[in-house]
Amino acid sequence: MAVKIRLARHGKKGYAFYHIVAADSRAPRDGKFIEKLGTYNPNTNPATIDLDFEKALGWLQKGAQPTDTCRAILSYKGVMYKHLLGGVAKGAFSESDAEAKFNKWLSEKQTKIENKTNKLASDAKSAEKSRLAAETKIKEERAAALAEKAAAEAAAREAAELPLPNRLKQQLPQRELLPRHSYNRYVVVGCARE
Repeated sequence: MAVKIRLARHGKKGYAFYHIVAADSRAPRDGKFIEKLGTYNPNTNPATIDLDFEKALGWLQKGAQPTDTCRAILSYKGVMYKHLLGGVAKGAFSESDAEAKFNKWLSEKQTKIENKTNKLASDAKSAEKSRLAAETKIKEERAAALAEKAAAEAAAREAAELPLPNRLKQQLPQRELLPRHSYNRYVVVGCARE
């Protein structure tokens, strides 16, 4: 029986969530499996991987073949690095040297992941800050436009409250005298005949 380490899809449409499983290669993708090794959620940034390190390493040492995606996940978590301890079996280096190299690699990897999450958080904060600044600018522009409109309305109300002669002076254009054809009278534009 050929055993594969692969992903079994779960979750809803458009929002996939995967279980990392050791399964017979002839079994359906989401069907029967031998053992669940962990979970993989690509919807978060960075992707969330919860993996039982020892179980995955045990299946690799038994000869299970990971799929390409699972190989990348196992490599990301360091299982493939740990799996390549064939050098210890061959006597190329001691087990303590291998552990020291692995721990050094693991600490560097954790630092990289923390830096990425910190960068994402700071980018989100700066984007929120710039969005708030843009909103306050728009709010100030709207407030200035409203104040201008209110001032115009107040001036119109004040003009409406003026006494009648002053109001007429403001509303009427300059007086012009125009001759009429057959009459010798003059008509004032904007007023009744005099």
